[in-house]
Amino acid sequence: MALASTSQRETPPARKAYSDLHAISITKRSKASRSYTRFVQLMKLFLPAVAVILIIMIVIWPHLQADSRRFSIGFSNIEISEAKDPSMINARYIGTDDDNQPFAITADIAKKTDDETQSILLELPKADITLEDGSWLVLTSETGLYDRPSQYLELSGAVNLFHDSGYEMHTDAAGVDLSNGSAEGHTPVKGQGPFGRIEAEGFRLIDKGKTIIFTGKSQAKLYLNRIRQN
Repeated sequence: MALASTSQRETPPARKAYSDLHAISITKRSKASRSYTRFVQLMKLFLPAVAVILIIMIVIWPHLQADSRRFSIGFSNIEISEAKDPSMINARYIGTDDDNQPFAITADIAKKTDDETQSILLELPKADITLEDGSWLVLTSETGLYDRPSQYLELSGAVNLFHDSGYEMHTDAAGVDLSNGSAEGHTPVKGQGPFGRIEAEGFRLIDKGKTIIFTGKSQAKLYLNRIRQN
């Protein structure tokens, strides 16, 4: 009897194996469910973040492209400038003298010498000076060197000076102080005007052309009739 009772309490092997498999299956499903839940939660965070990043890239991409193009153009300009000695075509500089009267310098080509001196090389320069009474004074030459801080212009090669009153002078070199409207030359000069002709070894122009002093050996031919008429 004791043996029979013990036999009835024991679980059959097949049932026990089924119970174990069922428990394992439930555990796996539980783990899989938790993993899927975590995956869904991560996707809820990841997908909106990706969407935001894509929107930002769509917005800023054209600007990035534009910046890249501007940089490339600027870099190309630097290379070309360094290789070909940068210059300005049809250059024009406008300023005022000590009396606040305007003057202008133009040139077919202008080249900056360096950053320290701020001097500018000029090809076929022309300086226009306006006088207080409204008349004008013009100087031209083949080449020139203009120093911006001192407003001093050096002219060389076929220097010509024309005044509104009708006289003109021609020499090989001259220096013009645009700040006070004076000029001077130390090479032979030839001049002519309504009252005659003159040749000299040099000249000084002061008061913006109101007074001209011819220096060195000078030779003049005056038209006395015109002088008497005036």
